[in-house]
Amino acid sequence: MYAVIKTGGKQYKVAENDVIQVERLQGEPGEVVAISDVLMIAGADKPVVGAPLVEGASVAAEVVEQTRGEKITVFKKKRRKKYRRTQGHRQLLTTLRITEILTDGKKPAKAKAALKADAKPKAEAKAETKPEETGKAKASPAKSATAKAAKDGGAEKKTASKAKAADKDTGEAK
Repeated sequence: MYAVIKTGGKQYKVAENDVIQVERLQGEPGEVVAISDVLMIAGADKPVVGAPLVEGASVAAEVVEQTRGEKITVFKKKRRKKYRRTQGHRQLLTTLRITEILTDGKKPAKAKAALKADAKPKAEAKAETKPEETGKAKASPAKSATAKAAKDGGAEKKTASKAKAADKDTGEAK
């Protein structure tokens, strides 16, 4: 069975276990997202074409990763006018693995929801590593505080040397 879905202004022909890249969708890796814009469903029996969408149909997909596309160069030029503009662009993308094609208003299977539960410990593991990183960030200001103290000490030395120079100047003037 396959379906034609619409997301990000584009249409994709998908079947179960297909991996596709679409424009950025909200969701963390491991989460299950439902795409309700299904234009057509075809399989063993007669294809069902929506007008414009198939009623009660949706496609469940697991977010594999959030990524960025290849860089493209946008170049504008007007000849003989000394006008040139160059700009780069990288599209934000989401990689999806199609898990189910659902009809008649059904919801994703509970086994797929278990995938979502498995993703939570990974997120917690990431959260555990973040405090260590913030600890490193806290160590940096302490280093910068000692650096500031050293700079202040250097400033005192400069003012002391200036004071000695001033005493010499006044001594010579007498």
